[in-house]
Amino acid sequence: MTAEIPISLGPSPARRDALTRRIRLLVAATITYNVIEAIAAVTAGTLASSTALIGFGLDSVIEVSSAAAVAWQFSARDHHARAAREKTTLRIIAVSFFALAAYVAADAVRALTGTGEAERSLPGIVIAALSLAVMPFLSAAQRRAGRELGSASAVADSRQTLLCTYLSAVLLAGLILNATVGRSWADPIAALVIAAIAVKEGRDAWRGEGCCAAPAAAIPAQRQETDACGCRPGCDCRG
Repeated sequence: MTAEIPISLGPSPARRDALTRRIRLLVAATITYNVIEAIAAVTAGTLASSTALIGFGLDSVIEVSSAAAVAWQFSARDHHARAAREKTTLRIIAVSFFALAAYVAADAVRALTGTGEAERSLPGIVIAALSLAVMPFLSAAQRRAGRELGSASAVADSRQTLLCTYLSAVLLAGLILNATVGRSWADPIAALVIAAIAVKEGRDAWRGEGCCAAPAAAIPAQRQETDACGCRPGCDCRG
């Protein structure tokens, strides 16, 4: 007698509602943190005449726009209404990725050509270190919830947060190197790599190539293959 092959189904309505509430809370936390970070970074950058810190603050504004798009999508109470907003949300996130890439690339070229470099700033080091400690947790939590829910936009926004975490690391390294040994060239080189990654993530978001979780149809679990993001063929990548 052949054993039954387990069926992989999407989350139950109750679980979906719980995940939706979790994403709303995470997005609200991301927006709140980035607004505070933007104000602090721009203020510290202005006081220290640091274009790197001012740019970091502007990057926080870009991340707020991405998170706000997800907040708008998940503000809809009905699942089908959220699904209808998915494509628009992904386009907004994609544009935010492209804006981030353009800023990072321009700032890196400016630094490499010697028209400016990161100034010494203890407040800037503290801001970058705090961001590096906080943002990975927000990104991971939203990514897990987005995958389980099957929301490509939530996952794309978590990637935006993770990418900004990398930018925090680049800024922190640049500020520390500049403050200790006067080496600022490492910052723009790493920033160019981040810009290239941002372009790729933006392209994927524009095409709707996000990670998803639950298959749209009941597919035997043993026949499902996952990609690097944990996605399965036939996924319904909607919010």
